[in-house]
Amino acid sequence: MGSTKFTNPYAVEVIRTKEKELVCGISNTEDLLDLLVANGVLLPESRVLVSSITARDERNSRMLSILVSRGERACRIFFYPCLKNAEPELYQSMKTYVGGLNQDIRDTRRQLIGYLLEKDVQGTIKSKRNKSRDNFNETVKHKSKKAVVPPSSEELQKNSAKHTSNVILTAVSTGDISLLQELLKGTVTNDRSSSFDTLLHIAAAHGQVAIINFLLRKGAKLDLRDHQGRTALHRAAEAGHTAAAVALVRAGADIHAKDQASKTPQHLAAQNGHENIVKSLIVEEARSCRNQTTFLHMAAVEDDPELAGILLRNGASADTQDSQRKTALFYAISCGNENTAAVLLQAGAQVDSKIMEAAFDLNRESLLSLLLRNIKNTMSQKELKSILFKAVKRNLDGVVAALINSGADANVRDDLGYTPLLLATELKNVEVFKVLVSKKAHLDKKLPNQTSALHLAIQSGSMPVAQILLDKGIDPDSTGPKDQTPLHLSALYNQPALMALLLRRGAQVNAVTQDGLTALHLASQSGHTEAVAQLLEGKADVHARDRQSRTALHWAAAQGEAGVIKLLLYTGADASAAEKEKKTPLHLAAMAGHAEAVSTLLTGQANSGAKDMDGCSALHYAAGNGHESVAATLLTSGRNKNVDERNVWRRTPLHLAAEHGQELLVDLLLEKQAKINAMDNNKDTPLHSACRGGHLGTVQRLVNWTQGQRANLHATNNVKKTALQVAEAEASLNHQSIATLLKKKMFLIKK
Repeated sequence: MGSTKFTNPYAVEVIRTKEKELVCGISNTEDLLDLLVANGVLLPESRVLVSSITARDERNSRMLSILVSRGERACRIFFYPCLKNAEPELYQSMKTYVGGLNQDIRDTRRQLIGYLLEKDVQGTIKSKRNKSRDNFNETVKHKSKKAVVPPSSEELQKNSAKHTSNVILTAVSTGDISLLQELLKGTVTNDRSSSFDTLLHIAAAHGQVAIINFLLRKGAKLDLRDHQGRTALHRAAEAGHTAAAVALVRAGADIHAKDQASKTPQHLAAQNGHENIVKSLIVEEARSCRNQTTFLHMAAVEDDPELAGILLRNGASADTQDSQRKTALFYAISCGNENTAAVLLQAGAQVDSKIMEAAFDLNRESLLSLLLRNIKNTMSQKELKSILFKAVKRNLDGVVAALINSGADANVRDDLGYTPLLLATELKNVEVFKVLVSKKAHLDKKLPNQTSALHLAIQSGSMPVAQILLDKGIDPDSTGPKDQTPLHLSALYNQPALMALLLRRGAQVNAVTQDGLTALHLASQSGHTEAVAQLLEGKADVHARDRQSRTALHWAAAQGEAGVIKLLLYTGADASAAEKEKKTPLHLAAMAGHAEAVSTLLTGQANSGAKDMDGCSALHYAAGNGHESVAATLLTSGRNKNVDERNVWRRTPLHLAAEHGQELLVDLLLEKQAKINAMDNNKDTPLHSACRGGHLGTVQRLVNWTQGQRANLHATNNVKKTALQVAEAEASLNHQSIATLLKKKMFLIKK
């Protein structure tokens, strides 16, 4: 790409010439940006602006543009050490490229290849710089002597190169274009003075528009920097030369270039009170930099409220968007720059949902409040609603107050049917709740499932919210889903303190849900001993029954809550109360295998022989479900009286243990003298039941039992089948093994 297009491969020239390759080749942009910031080439704010660009190529292009605007030194550091560290392969490609450009160039001091070689070979830097400086001086002297032709005076013919240079500088500063034309025949217009000023810098500093245009036609470069890192445009702006500044901008000068102090031409014009320059640069910026970062964006990022104010007074639009469609206010808020944000808002900057999102992400209430004080009627109710619910979630009470003052509906509902007050209550955000109450939010609103604010306060355990609601007259017995009252929830969620509050405020202790459950039922079911004790103290009916005709004791027994069982029995609960299916608490405890609960109930005089509507005792359920410890407790309590109790199908606990393959229970029951050959309605013995179920281990225990009684292997049931025939009727491996075992026991085959 154009290796012969220029003779001095400066870093700036290389970036411009190889821009496409660099844009496509840089993949580690974020690492490169970090290195540029670390080496003082980019400001952190500039890095933020570049990083905010989504597309990689656009991001890389913007980074290179900034580097070019910052001049030769910044571009050199970009190549070394930044590019070398972040993209070593791309760096070597660039180094090879510049190394092949015009090998006979003597002015190596300012060339990129010379710079890179110096950096790569440490220890020789000083000598190379001195040599380069000497070569440079010799070149300048040679060219100056050759170029200067005395216009008409013998005195100029005798002057030294220094005098000639002074005459040139004078011509530039005074605007003597005819003299300058004579003096600059064949000379280079980008040479620098001892202060690193180029002729273009001097012309700009003196406001010589004609000289500027002449120098630009002669090839003067717009982006060269003086010892402060300033371009000619900086100098014109600083000095207040409006026409010169406009001429430079229209010639292509980077309007956003920053000097070593990170000041743009606009900064310098503003701080020196040159508002005509400020206004002109704003106009030029609007003309040539559409959808790009503007001075106002920069002021917002840098939190420069003074500059922002000057820009706005001189015509800058408060709502100009950059390529990301973001305004200066967005960047001020994103960076937390409250002072600049205030200036922008005062100038009428619009607040949209993106800006509010940025403020929420920063989570600074003062910024949010600042925005809300200025939005007035600029946001829709939908946007206000979204922001209101976010503020409620984060418990930002000041923001919630400001939103409602700005027109947000305090009783609006979200997609789930929550009002702000209901949401604040559920989240225990007390401060926001208090604000909403003060803003006349409706306290009696409910969720679609009829859950009220008081229900949510009890559920979340928020005493302050519950107290406020009750103080404001909310009914302590208000019904929610399935007619649950707040007291039901206090029992369910084990909130004894809130339960006490509700009872003091008159809550009905025996209120029932649609399923007939009282708070005592729920507390007993959940094993909340303290809540049960408090309800009993509040005169809860220990005999109250639900839709299944179960008492609180039934539920405590079913859950195995021995502590609750003791409390209920102590206050008079009937240990043998039967529910709809005639099951007692003992049945339910035995079914679930709660040995301690069974023992506690038996101690409380529960009837161990009580039968349900199927004629089953608690022992039947313990045996069938394999609860050995429960069965042992029941047998000990009943002194084996219930070991052969029969249900409506005349099945004993041993039948059920055999049917379900509960080997340990079979052993236990037989040890307690259960009848091994007892017959049910179908004349099946326990052995028939075990064979039918395919329980080989159980069959072995039954046929091998020899303590006082033996299993009758020849017993037939009502269809005249022996246990062997029952086993042979099935085809599984277990059944086949059982059949083989029985045949051996019956001497039908050899062992």
